[in-house]
Amino acid sequence: MRARKRTNVPKRAEPITVALLGTPAASAATLYGFYDLLAGTRRDWAMLHGRTPPPSPFRPLVVSRDGRPFVAGNGVRITPEASLLDCPRPDIAVVTDLMIPPGGAVGDVDDEVRWLRQAWDGGATLCSSCSGALLLARTGLLEGHDATSHWAYCDLLARQYPRTRWHAQRGLVAAGPDQRLLMAGSGAAWHLLALALIARFASPDEAMQVARVNLLGGDEVNALAYASLTRGPQADDPVVLRCQAWAASGYRQENPVRQMVALAGLPERTFKRRFTEATGMSPLDYIHTVRLEEAKQLLEATELPVEAIALEVGYQDASFFGRLFRRKAALTPAQYRRRFGPLNAQLRRVAQPAGAATPGPAG
Repeated sequence: MRARKRTNVPKRAEPITVALLGTPAASAATLYGFYDLLAGTRRDWAMLHGRTPPPSPFRPLVVSRDGRPFVAGNGVRITPEASLLDCPRPDIAVVTDLMIPPGGAVGDVDDEVRWLRQAWDGGATLCSSCSGALLLARTGLLEGHDATSHWAYCDLLARQYPRTRWHAQRGLVAAGPDQRLLMAGSGAAWHLLALALIARFASPDEAMQVARVNLLGGDEVNALAYASLTRGPQADDPVVLRCQAWAASGYRQENPVRQMVALAGLPERTFKRRFTEATGMSPLDYIHTVRLEEAKQLLEATELPVEAIALEVGYQDASFFGRLFRRKAALTPAQYRRRFGPLNAQLRRVAQPAGAATPGPAG
């Protein structure tokens, strides 16, 4: 498949340290949910495709005031990896949701607020999800900017912090210098915040991979729509591996199976048998999966008509392409675009500061 252009935003050296701030009011589900999505970036997609998992570009750490174990707001015991004092300098600091009722006391968080300000002064991106904005707002960094929180808290926050523009209806807000303030709104909008961080600090394509692995991004839909059609173990047969490598870019060509047979230097029946034994699918089915996976990416990231995408990936008959796509992805091409296109566009926007050009698929 074709390589994708990266954003023009300078990337930080990996691993990118992400401090997940734990307090007794925190929800363990969100705290460790963030941890899992960041730690699984690159790793999980490669694993599902039978490749050796590379390390994640992120180094998530659960951090608390004193680094000692504590019981979270929902009763789960949390074991932090660092205290505020010995935490490595973070590139990103995240305040997850707090199990505090609207109007309830946040408590003594002066040390946490001071630490967040220091992280900001050190160049970190500061984030909050859901009611975590109660703590982030105390830093004063949201004044004069747009912000969001859970809808049940926005009226209260608007009264407490009138110089901040609160948007209860928005799932994700990026604000401040270089958009270094990222906030997610209600409930499971923290998924979108995690994807936004992956898009910005790794790449939008890797964020989409995480979304597809974990079925994130919106309303309930058949899981086949998220699935990678090229998943599965790598072949051990060197002849088949060579043909797979050719197919990664040669899938558009006419009669690609015939060309793979010629590349293999084997009788056609022998080649097809060896290919099926090595990959679990026929050579023609394999070409279809590579073509359809590329079509998915074009539907996500471009506005090309479906007919043009069919031609781009090697199908002269757009009707045949549409039927095949629906059978494999459980959605029509148009439905797939409506389902994943907005998420892809949002991740590409948030992946870079305002004003930078948004990259698309490479030509």
